[in-house]
Amino acid sequence: MDRKERIDDPLASMRSVLAGHQAGVWTALPGIIQAYVDNPPRVTVQPSIKAQVRGTDGAVASVALPLLTDCPVQFPAGGDCTLTFPVAEGDECLIVFASRCIDGWWQSGGVQEQAEMRMHDLSDGFALLGFRSVPRALSGVSTTSAQLRSDDGSTYFDLNPIAQTVKIVAPGGFEVVAPTQKFTASGSVEVDSPQSTFSGAVTVKGLFTFLAGLVGSATSGAAATITGAINFIGSLTSNGKRIDDGHTHAGVEPGPGSTGPVN
Repeated sequence: MDRKERIDDPLASMRSVLAGHQAGVWTALPGIIQAYVDNPPRVTVQPSIKAQVRGTDGAVASVALPLLTDCPVQFPAGGDCTLTFPVAEGDECLIVFASRCIDGWWQSGGVQEQAEMRMHDLSDGFALLGFRSVPRALSGVSTTSAQLRSDDGSTYFDLNPIAQTVKIVAPGGFEVVAPTQKFTASGSVEVDSPQSTFSGAVTVKGLFTFLAGLVGSATSGAAATITGAINFIGSLTSNGKRIDDGHTHAGVEPGPGSTGPVN
């Protein structure tokens, strides 16, 4: 007779008791989000691993675990700052089960009494986002930089600690809304755009140089066009000639006529 089948074997009996106890202890399970509810952020999750249940006839059947409702969602956060994501139905996650009942804390915050004396229960799950199975694994993950990216990799914010660079790729557009904006470059700033529009006053400190030519020129860029009044404070030079109110013309006698071109 197999030692495991002997009912008088204390070790086998102990193992059977422990296995039965472990079957009711829940620690963590992968799951699929079925619904997301905001304020407060919580999800309904379908556990992705089935349970083995023994029926009254002694047969073992594989059954889906029940939906886990009102699982708090974990977003990376700290110091009054939070990184959020648009949680969607079908997203995969990891459900981590608290060792004690979380109802009191969830409803009131702070340090609370246990509403129930349950332990490692399916009712006390937290949803951790970002875990993925192989069919939904990300491709093209950068091995040299940190990225905030879309799943398809077409849109991303890239921070490279080795090159000490930050790159933003946004095919749909990039928008900054702020009452003041400041860009500081120790080298240079280059804007490559077929059309640039500035609304409001423009102030230039230091040398302002136009490099412009005829449209379609093989050696020059497109013509620079400024619509509206231009107010220069300081000297103004064009092609090496000073043309502000401080320039003079040689060989001109006072009279009612106009001068010729600047020499």
